[in-house]
Amino acid sequence: MIGKLTGVLLEKNPPQVLVDCNGVGYEVSVPMSTYYNLGDVGQRVSLLTHFVVREDAQLLYGFGTADERHAFRQLIKVSGIGPRMALAVLSGIGVSDLISAVASQEAGRIVKVPGIGKKTAERLLLELKGKLGDAVVAGVATQNDSQNDILQALVALGYSEKDAGAAIKVMPADIGVSEGIKLALKSLAN
Repeated sequence: MIGKLTGVLLEKNPPQVLVDCNGVGYEVSVPMSTYYNLGDVGQRVSLLTHFVVREDAQLLYGFGTADERHAFRQLIKVSGIGPRMALAVLSGIGVSDLISAVASQEAGRIVKVPGIGKKTAERLLLELKGKLGDAVVAGVATQNDSQNDILQALVALGYSEKDAGAAIKVMPADIGVSEGIKLALKSLAN
């Protein structure tokens, strides 16, 4: 129904934002990865959206990328995973890590998300296998474990997955985590 919003960012209260679209303010729940990439209040933003109509509420969820929205839509199809939990998953591990975890069937990565237990993580891995596709920003799914750790550290420091992925791409494949983070921070500072 509502597929995209473009307007001025009026408020940021995690995980919700308020976007003014020609005089109409839309409250939108977003994953933290999108939240950190939105910029400051007063700036123009554009969000892809997913509209949920329930008996007691009409809710709007927003995403910075098509990959995030696709992953969200696949997550809410899983039994026992609602929109709030899907946002928590995307906020906790990001799309690229989710795709990588599903491809390698690593429940340990998903269990790190608050509210996700071992059984839920295993059900997610089983039901999402082959449904998320291979569309990964900057080819992150093919990276080794140390590169994934470097990526997670950079995202936790506030860099976008796109920028972090670009910084990692130019590194040697066998680099250690601490050395990789130092190199990536130097490259991102330029």
